[in-house]
Amino acid sequence: MTENISQAKFSRRAALATAGTLGALGITMATGVAGNAAPGVKAPKPSLAFRPDGTFKVIQFNDTQDDEQTDRRTVELMEKALDAEKPDFVVINGDVINGGCDTELEVQQALNHVVLPMETRQIPWAVTFGNHDEDSAARSGMTEAKMLAFLQSYAFNVNADNTPGVTGTSNTQLLVKSAQSKNPAFGLWLIDTGRYAPDSINGQDFSGYPDWDWVRMDQVSWYRDLSRATEAKYGKKIPSLMWGHIALHEHRNMWFASIDSRTPADHARGLTKHKIVGERNEDECPGPFNSGLFSAFLERGDVMGYFVGHDHVNSYVGNYYGVQLGYAPGSGFGAYGLSGAERNRLRGARVFELDENHPGIYKDTRVVFAKDYGIDLTANRQSIVPPKPIPATKPGKK
Repeated sequence: MTENISQAKFSRRAALATAGTLGALGITMATGVAGNAAPGVKAPKPSLAFRPDGTFKVIQFNDTQDDEQTDRRTVELMEKALDAEKPDFVVINGDVINGGCDTELEVQQALNHVVLPMETRQIPWAVTFGNHDEDSAARSGMTEAKMLAFLQSYAFNVNADNTPGVTGTSNTQLLVKSAQSKNPAFGLWLIDTGRYAPDSINGQDFSGYPDWDWVRMDQVSWYRDLSRATEAKYGKKIPSLMWGHIALHEHRNMWFASIDSRTPADHARGLTKHKIVGERNEDECPGPFNSGLFSAFLERGDVMGYFVGHDHVNSYVGNYYGVQLGYAPGSGFGAYGLSGAERNRLRGARVFELDENHPGIYKDTRVVFAKDYGIDLTANRQSIVPPKPIPATKPGKK
């Protein structure tokens, strides 16, 4: 499927106020310096596995972002994509719910709606947390920590526990066992990109700056240390992909092939230079500071792509100095989309194909859209009322 390229203007802030395929890229990973694993840092054992034919498929849903009366089409999109693609792992990449829930039960119902499609199909899944997931916590009492415990009670959830001393909820490394040995052939990283910037730092507020959060240095160190420990344990770098909710500054730099200039000519250069495919209908919304995460990717040389959501009507992907940077479009019909009658045109998901028989293993990524499955794209709300019941028995992992 070919993704159309667009530079239509879109105001994320205005929408929030009113709405309350690349082929094989042949990416060459940086060599980096292995260094020594930090004391006490241990690499995990593989918890997922390639199929006997050496393939493995991942689906990224993003911004399902709704309350307990989830738009039914969000679930329909998830179910139809899962049935068509038959993935081996699914990530809901942040803003799993919105701030519209008033009670603990309502938060659980909202979460339940978007995890049942994987649970009923017995597909391993995990979430990252986004800036909106805790928006209702003051009323509902459901913090991310409580949400994580609830999600971990489902049989097919594979989110890690919080790491002591590391910022964020459930930063996770998953390893996928080779079809040819007991060792991992590929890695899947999930990182919590946070919520909102603090009111001020050292007496200075963020007026005029983006007010979203950023990946903190202890998280970058967590990734680097665990990456080194994994290399030390298995005797090689493990090629990987990473997901986090909020874009890096490098996403915008890639689109324009520039840091300071944002002209059509800059983007035209970026299209060729960085092999960009897909749409950009709103400005990227990173935090005020560059986290250094991309620099760590170049140093370690194992992360082949970093994929985000947050900006619902962007769907592009490109190759930025050997690392894919990309978006999945918003999957949730209850969240903001494009303007007017086109509101739901870009609802979709991103698919990743891995193959041990392919050089580099990471073979391909593409976007699938709700329109491909014949889902109603009318710009209205189609709520699930009453909410689906939470399964009385959810066999947990612990």
